[in-house]
Amino acid sequence: MASYPGQESRLPSQIVDPKVKVPNASQVNGRELDWWQWMRYGPFLAQMVIVRRCNLSCGYCSEFDKTSDPIPFETLIGQLRKLRELRTWAVCLTGGEPTLHPRLADMVGEMRTLGFRRRQMITNGYKLTEDLIKSLNDSGLTDMQISVDGVLPNEMTVKTLQPLRKKLALLAEHARFKVVMSGVIGSAPPEEAIEVIDFARENGFIPRILLIHDENGQLKLSTEELAAYREAKRKIGSRFEDADGYREKLIKDGTAPFKCRAGSRYLYVDEFGQVHWCSQTRGVFTKNLLEYSLEDLKDQFHTPKKCDATCTVGCVRTASIYDQWRGQGQG
Repeated sequence: MASYPGQESRLPSQIVDPKVKVPNASQVNGRELDWWQWMRYGPFLAQMVIVRRCNLSCGYCSEFDKTSDPIPFETLIGQLRKLRELRTWAVCLTGGEPTLHPRLADMVGEMRTLGFRRRQMITNGYKLTEDLIKSLNDSGLTDMQISVDGVLPNEMTVKTLQPLRKKLALLAEHARFKVVMSGVIGSAPPEEAIEVIDFARENGFIPRILLIHDENGQLKLSTEELAAYREAKRKIGSRFEDADGYREKLIKDGTAPFKCRAGSRYLYVDEFGQVHWCSQTRGVFTKNLLEYSLEDLKDQFHTPKKCDATCTVGCVRTASIYDQWRGQGQG
């Protein structure tokens, strides 16, 4: 996973104890939230790590390792059942690199069986094949997110158009699910992001633009990068999505406060089955997913997060936008 707003963000120094007991599918037997409970506090999106290992080593990314095994299938099915019990609307499989999991398509099929409305995944694209794409079609994948860091490989990244063109051509030809392809500003010469946006539009993908933040989670764009960002927004046009214009506020003022509903409307589930506010705040709040309850959703909905003003995690901001009118810090 990459370190840019709108997707996932860098890991802090805190880590979850690898000795934590990981539950399996047979341990899930709770009662599903009713519709009113979900409307008030339930998750819109859960991102679930299915393998921490990645086949790449991008210079800006610290959300991967090179040694861990894929999470056992039965463990992941247990987590999916629990997320369905919480009436989670959409689930996104992430990593590391999800295509390294040998039962990826089976997991997507289980997500469809359980009734998740959106069944998503994030990938760097390197492991895509025609057979895998077709199996994801058949399993019921609805959305794939793929970010392309530039045009030519460089010291920071090889996740660029030049080596990925054949993989992307397979997606354009065979995918029946929605493909969101993001250009990235901050990992290559900024003009290359514009070429990525053009490629996405020409090949029927939904274009998006992402910005890599610095080690403190701040957006600090050069004049050239800011110009490229403005041009990318112009090219994307009405499809450009940005929760309450937060990136423009961060660029201009350095802050964009909001009422973060992470731990409620958005759940980040790590490879040990632990819920966190997001990948960037792992260890600040932690609870076993299979022990999660309506009270946890309610508590985290009302818990102010001190990192909200400079948050660059777009999926958290998007999941929180619908409840900005509601109070926080109260029961």
